Amino acid sequence: MNIINRLADRFAKVQPLPVGVYHKQDIQDEKPYRVHLRLRPDGSGVFILNASTVLQLNVTAAEYAYHFIRGTEADEAVRQIARRYRVSKDVARRDYQDFIDRIETLISTPDLDPVSFLDFEQAAPHSADLTSPLRLDCALTYRLRGDSDVEYAPTKRVDRELTVDEWRTILDKAWQAGIPHVTFTGGEATLRDDLPDLIAHAEKNGQVCGLLTDGLRLAEKEYLDLLLQTGLDHILFLLQPENDKSWLALEKIMPEDIFVTVHLTLNENNIRNAEEVLERLAKLEVKSLSLTSSETSLRDRFDALRDKAASLGLTLKFDLPVPYSAANPVVYEAQEGTIPEGAGKAWLYVEPDGDVLPTQGHSEKVLGNLLRDEWTKVMKNEE
Repeated sequence: MNIINRLADRFAKVQPLPVGVYHKQDIQDEKPYRVHLRLRPDGSGVFILNASTVLQLNVTAAEYAYHFIRGTEADEAVRQIARRYRVSKDVARRDYQDFIDRIETLISTPDLDPVSFLDFEQAAPHSADLTSPLRLDCALTYRLRGDSDVEYAPTKRVDRELTVDEWRTILDKAWQAGIPHVTFTGGEATLRDDLPDLIAHAEKNGQVCGLLTDGLRLAEKEYLDLLLQTGLDHILFLLQPENDKSWLALEKIMPEDIFVTVHLTLNENNIRNAEEVLERLAKLEVKSLSLTSSETSLRDRFDALRDKAASLGLTLKFDLPVPYSAANPVVYEAQEGTIPEGAGKAWLYVEPDGDVLPTQGHSEKVLGNLLRDEWTKVMKNEE
């Protein structure tokens, strides 16, 4: 009977690891990093590095990533892998170490292409079979500063704002559903006095946390320090190139130890001085730029500025949330009313009252309310 049991165990189907989200935050080569692994029911996984690089992993690679995140000793990881997949320990050790080496190279080398340099198989963007998005954009408020252009927030869309406890509930739901990345937006999110509390709650969950802001309040060192200490990971800074206060705020933010992307929407009024703006950003050591325009008449000049940005060492980003407007300036080629690729799948947008949209500005496509509805209902409506 013992022999039969051992044979049955030897040829039994490998059982997948427990479904869930696994998180690790650490420092490598003096650089902090954060990784998330979302394990699927079939044992495959989605591995997210610093909320920016996404790897789709098969069952064995997902198990390697699981041990990496859990901090399993190498000998123990090799023993478990060899036993589960009925291979020799030498084979298990070689494959496991090869995977770990590639992941550590990816962590230590900014902007390294995992396809070209690490021999990962390339997948089409947004092609992963996701049961929930990878990012949740949370519009905490549609309030704006008194001198702001009203087009940047649909102030009449909602009749109330969620309380801090209600937003905590939504952040917890997002984490339980496997969403590793949240951004706080608006309106102007810094008008919410409880913003530091929500950043701290996301940090406690293990979520990467970003802030979309005009940055003016971040010019106050005490307030900026508070946000950084509570766990803010990155900032999308909405530059107002004609506003001296905007430049002053950016000058105070850039020396801090936080990743900053500057967002600049080009229009007929500011495009004449756009080259000077890009040069000034480069002098401030800005490395990441979200450059958009909703005016198709500016296409040729936009292309020239895109090349100028590249020559200054500014990396262009087009997959970040930008302020709401009727023209939907997610990318400059976008047509009014279209939904960007990935919206509703790779990310979702939550309004100040908890209503869920595929992306900003598409209020006719409410998928549910995260305060009342479960993720399964929201995602079913998205489908």
